[in-house]
Formats: sequence, C-alpha cells, structure tokens
Amino acid sequence: MDKFFTAVQLDEDLCRGCINCIKRCPTQAIRVRNGRAVITKQFCIDCGECIRVCPHHAKKAVFDSLDILKQYEYTVALPAPTLYGQLNNLDDINIVLTALKSLGFDDVYEVSGAAELVSELSRQYVEEHKEQWPIVSTACPSIVRLIRVRFPNLIPHLLPIQAPVDLAAAIARRNAMEKTGLPSEKIGIIFISPCPAKVSAARDPLGIEKSNIDGVLAIKSVYPKLIGIMPKILDEIEELAISGRIGIGWGICGGEASGLLRENYLAADGIENVIRVLEDLEDEKFSNLEFIELNACSGGCVGGVLTVENPYVAKVKLKRLVKYMPVARTHLRKDEGYEKAKREIDPYWNEEVEYKPVFRLGENMRDNIHKMSRVEELCSIFPALDCGACGAPTCQALAEDIVRGVACEQDCMYVLRQRLHKLSDEISMLDRTETNGGMK
Repeated sequence: MDKFFTAVQLDEDLCRGCINCIKRCPTQAIRVRNGRAVITKQFCIDCGECIRVCPHHAKKAVFDSLDILKQYEYTVALPAPTLYGQLNNLDDINIVLTALKSLGFDDVYEVSGAAELVSELSRQYVEEHKEQWPIVSTACPSIVRLIRVRFPNLIPHLLPIQAPVDLAAAIARRNAMEKTGLPSEKIGIIFISPCPAKVSAARDPLGIEKSNIDGVLAIKSVYPKLIGIMPKILDEIEELAISGRIGIGWGICGGEASGLLRENYLAADGIENVIRVLEDLEDEKFSNLEFIELNACSGGCVGGVLTVENPYVAKVKLKRLVKYMPVARTHLRKDEGYEKAKREIDPYWNEEVEYKPVFRLGENMRDNIHKMSRVEELCSIFPALDCGACGAPTCQALAEDIVRGVACEQDCMYVLRQRLHKLSDEISMLDRTETNGGMK
C-alpha cells in the first residue's frame, strides 16, 4: 500500500472516544478503538469534517508557523482569496498585501491572480475537449483525492490543469529568482490556506511531480496578526494587487465555474452534496453539462476549517469587495511578464492521477468476491442500526473491518448481547441438569 500523507491528525490526550467524527467522515476513514479515534490515512481525503464536528478539539490540522520565514533568504506570500473575506470593511486588497509584507514577507503574489490565468486556460480546454464533457474541476484537493479512491471511472473527466495555488507558486518562484538572483532553494514560497487539504496537496501533490509550495500557514493563525498591522500601514500602501472579480470569485462556490463564461455548468459545495453529484455523474444522469465545479467545504473555500469567519458572511464580504473591480486583470499584465510566464511554465499536469483501490478487500478478483460474500453474511447477523457503538460508522463498515482482520463480531453490542444471553441460558440449563441429577 502506498504511503499517504494526511494533514488531519489526532490528539489522543483530548479524544474521548465519542462517535461524532466516525458518523461525519465521508470516506469512513475513522474508527474508535480502545476508547480513542483512529484515522486510516489511505482513506482520508483531508476534507476537515472531523475537525469541524469534534466537540473536544481532538482533530487538528498540521500546518507551518511563521518561523518558517527564517529558513529562507527571500520569502513570497501566496494569499488565498478567502483571506480577504475574513476582514471587516475591506475596500482595498492592497492593504492586506502590504500588511503581509510588514508581517515579514519580502513579496506577495495573489493566488487569485493565478486563478484568472487558470480560468483562461480552462475556457480553452473545455472548448477543445468536448469528448471529455462534463469536465470536473481539480482546484479542490479533497475532491481529486475522493475521486482517486472512490470514483475511478470519473478520473478521465478531471481537468488536467494545475490548481491556482500551484501555478501561483511556480510563477512567484520564477519572478523571485529573476528579481533577486538567488537560487531556488533559498526562496520560500508560503501559501496562506483556508483548509488542511491544501497542506496535503503541497506535501503530496496529485497531477504534478513536485509542488513549488515550501510551506503552508493557516488563515486563522495569520488573521490576528494582520488586523493588528493593517491600521498602522494605511499611509504606506503599495500597489500589489493583480486580480479582479473572476480571480477573487474563486473563493466562493460557483466562482470558478462562472469564470469560464459558459452557461452549462454545475457548482456544488459541501461534501455530502459533492458525493451525490459524483454518484449521479457516475450513473450518467447528467446531460448537456460542460463543466462541474465541486467544493468539499460548504460555501466553497470560505468554508474551510482554517478560516475564522462564518462562510456565508465571508461570501457576502467578497461579493461586496469585488463589486467595483474589473472583471479580470489578466489582460492588463501582459507587459509584466505574463506572456513570458506562459512560455516558461507548463500549467498542465505532468503526472497521471491513478486509481488507488484502498477500499478493496481482496488481493485479487477471486479473493475479493469471497470476502464480499463474507461481508454480506456478517451484515445479515448485525442489526443494521448503524449505531456506531462498535467504533465503526455502519454495520457494513464493521463487517469489512472484520474481514480485514482488524475487528471481531463481538465488537457489535447486539451480537455480544445475544451470545451472552445464549451463554447464560446454557449455564442455567447445565445448572438445572446438575441439580436434577443430584436429586435423583
């Protein structure tokens, strides 16, 4: 089995063994064993739902601290457009970008700027690859991972273009090397992320061999520092913004799809809704759709678990911010190295996304059929209550765990109670037999 990096980890000291996380996980990656949750890494897609619902804060996302800036001679911040939706009464993005430089970064490059480039490339790709319709967005790493392990038939529908953050990182590194003359290893490209999935995408990318992102900070850890700096730099604001309405719109559900300037698209957010769309797509229930945008978090990236603002409030803030902005600034940047970047940086995937059969029970087809038969047999014994008392989210999940050799039938309270009753009856019958025998 391949190694899988996951940015969501468990703090065992805080875990109380409740079943909130196992009932919420969309890929059934969590079990409760010996009174503590256990995350199966190869099942996890880093959607962060377990972080969202854990009442004891035992699930945490792994990300870097600002100390990472000390590891490089020159650093560039990549702010996600979601960051702008966290701030009250923001009317100029340059305030945030200047504040990031005051925070310790040497330069900034907006991810929303790269998003406009991806929108331009996507428009062309969708038009030229009608045989692939509907094409599925690959901007959300959790969605790509979900399709890789659960919907292998949909892999050919994936849009093979780098996510905006990856393209932004590549452009920012090239610009920094030209500007400073420093070698690549002395330049740190740091993404400010709304979710743990982006952390995993930076350390274990899909579709590209290696990410240009050197570190990932959480929006929630940068936010309090920014609001302390921003009022102090109002007289020193630099003109750093490179994106317009389309790029910043990527921060909310539907923003990417609307940037294609096409009508036949579908945009869904929230992992349950996403799974329903993928199931319907696999069953070929959609017709005349050209593009599907999917976001694991409710509301889009503004709903990420590493943000601080209510996602629906953040959505309103972003819409208000872009109201008087140009539709896009991509065409305005051709004199600033845009065409050179397009020539030097390949924005398309250079690796194929392959199906990972992590849920498969057997080593081969025959073994798999045999084990599935055993799962059905076990499910007929269990009560089909899906109560979670066994530590698995459903009775079928418990049956699969038993077949994999990591659980036993007695983990089901219903089965255990039946066997205890049966044992008690047998002991009572034996006791009566011995008593009657003694009387004779």
